[in-house]
Amino acid sequence: MTLFTYEIFEAVVQEKSFQKASVLLNMTPSAVSHAISNMEKEVGFSLFVRGKQETTLTTHGELLLPYVRAVLQSEESLRETIAGFRGLEKGTVKLGGFNSVCSMWIPKIVKRFQENFPNIRIEIYQGTYADLVEWLRNGTIDLCIMSAVDSEGFDYTPLYHDRLLCVVPKGFQTKNPKYITFEEMKAQRFVTQWASCDGDAQRVLKDHGLEPSTYCHVVDDMSTIAMVEAGMGICILPELLISKGGGVDWYPMEEDCYREIGLAVNSFRTVSPAVKKMMEMIKTFVDEI
Repeated sequence: MTLFTYEIFEAVVQEKSFQKASVLLNMTPSAVSHAISNMEKEVGFSLFVRGKQETTLTTHGELLLPYVRAVLQSEESLRETIAGFRGLEKGTVKLGGFNSVCSMWIPKIVKRFQENFPNIRIEIYQGTYADLVEWLRNGTIDLCIMSAVDSEGFDYTPLYHDRLLCVVPKGFQTKNPKYITFEEMKAQRFVTQWASCDGDAQRVLKDHGLEPSTYCHVVDDMSTIAMVEAGMGICILPELLISKGGGVDWYPMEEDCYREIGLAVNSFRTVSPAVKKMMEMIKTFVDEI
């Protein structure tokens, strides 16, 4: 198999269509199909399920995907290294992050990065905690700003300790004006996100024996805040996300709770020069704030 075969494989995965992959690669659909058929003959098993609506990976194809992407990333790293020797700054960085980071950090980081390295292409992937783990593991993204709770199995470096706060409807009163106790929280109905969306809040609830009564199960921070504003319950959210204005109030909890945010890659040893530059930029940005 050639490197170009791997690129065709990745294009079909990305586009979920032989037709769309052919347009992306400037090839005929029959040429794409022929290349994949030859690859399937060589590996000895089917790689794709060719459906009427879309083309998806078989189980064997899904297992092979991270290895194909690792080869393509190594090739990209080689190109970037050679460009660096020639005094050029080129490459691609696929950066992942969860909602609050994508809202508060990444736009500023990317703007600054592009001003310094205009020839390096940036792709942003916003997802849940579970999405980021899967994308980093299978090579969809090169670099991830993630919570320490999900960092096992990756090379990880801490960046920031983000205080977790209890968000309440406007005018909500606590027994102590400076904080809310866990006992008070137990008596309240919660707006909760799925565990795959916010593992840190789920950790706090579990650590303090809180089994919240809830009828709101949402998947993003803005929806969570909107539900609290509407009086449907309280929630736990990171300080990074919370505005001190708006239609909600917030309190520290009686015991300070934090989430640790850090940078994660599959291996520090194999990241490309462009990814290294992005990591340096992110570290500098966080140090400044």
